[in-house]
Amino acid sequence: MGDTARSPLGRIRLVSLSHVNDPATTCLFPGDPPFTLETAATIADDGYYLQYVREGEHTGTHWGAPGHFTDGEALADDLEPNDLFLPAVKIDMRDRCAADPDYAMTVADLRDFENAHGRIPDGAAVIMWTGWESHWGTDAFHRYDADGVRHQPGFSVAALQWLVDTGRLGRNGALGTDTFGPDPGTDRTYAVSKLLYRRRRISLEILANLASLPATGAYVLCGGQINRHGSGSTALIYGVLPPPG
Repeated sequence: MGDTARSPLGRIRLVSLSHVNDPATTCLFPGDPPFTLETAATIADDGYYLQYVREGEHTGTHWGAPGHFTDGEALADDLEPNDLFLPAVKIDMRDRCAADPDYAMTVADLRDFENAHGRIPDGAAVIMWTGWESHWGTDAFHRYDADGVRHQPGFSVAALQWLVDTGRLGRNGALGTDTFGPDPGTDRTYAVSKLLYRRRRISLEILANLASLPATGAYVLCGGQINRHGSGSTALIYGVLPPPG
């Protein structure tokens, strides 16, 4: 009992791509509801321990549903499990993002990745590793300048359009990032998000531990609560790694 060594599934490895939700360190997008954890019951007084959680659907590591930006598109309870389980590629853009906090991934960057690693699978989750996860819990994650403008790297509209037009994003693919979202911080029109959230495409945001995800060959599995008419869900997002060897 419990011996999975003989099962093919037993050799698959899971890695967490989620931050721990902690009011002391969780960075909130401007305008999001406050995040609080309160002790509701204790073992000493009640015989069990329980916390009361209050948060927005996009607190901490989360995924966004198509209806988050597009009227009439699928909301959380319209999605199916296969919409939340996707082949993944991770594109390491940390050097360029460190040099330019407003860096926007280009079509050339995507082609360079494919030249090095092979074609991005159709219907993939294309994850941009910016290095922002290392700033989690600090003011540097927001990166406001003296004029109150927020700076973070993201995808260019041209790069996303190329992923859509060539089928690499598919009808139910995703963009992923370790920042607040796929849009560069200076774009207050959310042009990338609005283009992304069509059909059954989702956005994986504020990812963590991306060093543990290989450039190719893995999948992402998105958990979280499925709220009625949900715009997405704060979530445990896992990297599903292929068997070694």
